[in-house]
Amino acid sequence: MLSDQDRDGLGRLADRRQLLLSAASLSVLPVGAAMLSGCSGSSASDANPLATAEDTLVPLATTAVPDATTSFTLAVLPDTQFYSRYATTDEGQKFQTKYGSEPFSAQTRWIAANAAAYNIPFVIHLGDVVDQVGRPNQWRIADAAMKLLENAKVPYSILAGNHDVLTDLDYANPASQSSGTDAQRALASEPYLQWFTRARAATQATFRERDSSGFHEYHVFQAFGISFMVLSLSWRISDAGIAWARSVIRRNPTLPVILSNHQLLNINKDGLSPLETEYGKMLWERLIRDNDQIFMTLNGHHHGASWLSKTNDFGNQVEEMVVDYQMAYQGGNALMRLYELDFSANKIDVLSFSPWVVQKPKATLNQFDRAILTESNERFSIPINFKKRFAGFLKWKPTLSTTGAPILPVVASRLLEGYVEPTVPVMAPPRDANDYPVVADTYAHWRPVGGKDGQIVNVGDILPDATGLFPMRRVPLVAPAQVGDVVWSDDRHYLQSATGSVRFLNSDKVTVRNSSFSTDVGAGVNNRSFWDGYTIEAFIKVDKDWVQEKHRWGNILGRVGNRGNISGFTGGDREASSVLFAISSLREVQWEVVPASVTTNAQTNWSGEIIRDTWYHIAIVCDPATRETTLYVEGAPVLRNVSSGAIGMRSQSVNNPWIIGASWWNGGRVDGYFGHIGEIRLVGRPLGPDQWLTARRK
Repeated sequence: MLSDQDRDGLGRLADRRQLLLSAASLSVLPVGAAMLSGCSGSSASDANPLATAEDTLVPLATTAVPDATTSFTLAVLPDTQFYSRYATTDEGQKFQTKYGSEPFSAQTRWIAANAAAYNIPFVIHLGDVVDQVGRPNQWRIADAAMKLLENAKVPYSILAGNHDVLTDLDYANPASQSSGTDAQRALASEPYLQWFTRARAATQATFRERDSSGFHEYHVFQAFGISFMVLSLSWRISDAGIAWARSVIRRNPTLPVILSNHQLLNINKDGLSPLETEYGKMLWERLIRDNDQIFMTLNGHHHGASWLSKTNDFGNQVEEMVVDYQMAYQGGNALMRLYELDFSANKIDVLSFSPWVVQKPKATLNQFDRAILTESNERFSIPINFKKRFAGFLKWKPTLSTTGAPILPVVASRLLEGYVEPTVPVMAPPRDANDYPVVADTYAHWRPVGGKDGQIVNVGDILPDATGLFPMRRVPLVAPAQVGDVVWSDDRHYLQSATGSVRFLNSDKVTVRNSSFSTDVGAGVNNRSFWDGYTIEAFIKVDKDWVQEKHRWGNILGRVGNRGNISGFTGGDREASSVLFAISSLREVQWEVVPASVTTNAQTNWSGEIIRDTWYHIAIVCDPATRETTLYVEGAPVLRNVSSGAIGMRSQSVNNPWIIGASWWNGGRVDGYFGHIGEIRLVGRPLGPDQWLTARRK
């Protein structure tokens, strides 16, 4: 419930509503005709987010609240691609079927309904509007969601991400401007330019201009007498686009600039620290560092959230922030952000929240339905002395309010009113090496307990099966594989009861170097088709040195034999195995099988991108009752699951062994896994989390 203080704050917000709307209706500064200047030379710009006391990240809970404040909020929509994709009839309308609503429109509907109360003069979309650029139905979902803002007269900027364009980047040289930019695109064929046209952008009062390609635009909005520019740059800007962006800033010399871009800053493997990209460094050198007006950058693309403060050529801080929730539960669960710029308190407050979670049917909620994120990289404050920061180009004279209250605490309070967050189960580490649920219908359970840490696994050495029936053995070497490419390890997932793992070293897709384990020819487990459903579990950790070129499609588990030889199979990749449990080129978990009930094609589940050097528990559950196959990563069901109605998995024949650590392609083992593999268990029926290997024995 709202406290008396929060109710009072809402009243003051309502009083300020008219002031903001009046300010937003004022005319903006005229656009001049000044020409572009050249880039300046180099300067020291150390990437240290805690470099100065003035720009230290401060949790909201410890931020002092003044008696009077003047602030407004910017709404930010990170990558919406999966919302657009899985709301379509092409994908079975997954959101509507399960929840009765879909996340993209839930975000924009919330903004439209609350823009006045929470002083939201502008909305920024960070790109990847859709997931598959050539699918019109995905564009229709996005179109309808953004129209909710247009109908409510809430202006926004939008840009094209890599999923929104037909021509992608040069992966060999991601900072290069020679390929994959707007200059290499056939503009008349680009769906983004057909759905989000220049004319559509021009219907918004804040719109000022697009570049000649139509991919980049800028807007100007006002708050309390201060005009701000939002410079919105689409994926892979060309040299001409950069020249246009510099020209726009030069022609508006007194405007503070927020630069929105699809890719700029990344997140390090710890999931928290900022990591600069080559493309981001290029933009810093050619656009940001010598343009003092750019004080903040926002981007998506990289999965997670982080913040970096850099010093520009003028000795001022530029706050770079990345946020992207697409690989979280339900493709992001409609998580978005509000940035509150508080002129009186001299700070920018950040709130990460979901307006969709609180409206979901209660029966559908689980521990992953979080309405507000409270981690230090999700809810924080950045101190910024606006007058000092903008002194080089702007005479700071905002129209200050005499009464007011911080906006974000009120947003959070109202959002949570009546919402009970689901209980997060407490996961207990194992008490001993056998502290796991032993379940009926276990076909095989391979447990790495074979040797000392770092000891070589020799050819013929056994990976034990807890059932005692179907041990795995390391297979003979095929050059260029070496015996030292596989070792025992004490490293393991904190919820795994087995005392270690097997570490696969030196796997290389380019040289076809791989090592693997295999069941014996004729072993009974080779004959299983799982007609009663299944639960496949594995503990895995991708190596810290994993790279796409060498290690993409590394297989955790597979079966010998070409799936094209299965009776009735008519699908693609006929030389591939009938089971592919792998790490994709994008470090996604792939589960692809030829079902037992419908053998014509393979069916595939996909996770989001997983992090290097991090342990994960993976569970794949095929349930004949619901005729769904669900992939879980660390207990969370992924969005891209299979609901085709097919069950089981089929092998070519009864004599096709199982493989751990590699896959099968047309007569040989390929696609070696790079990293650690812990326990793997095959059960011939669906299990719930209380029976997984992450649970404890009763």
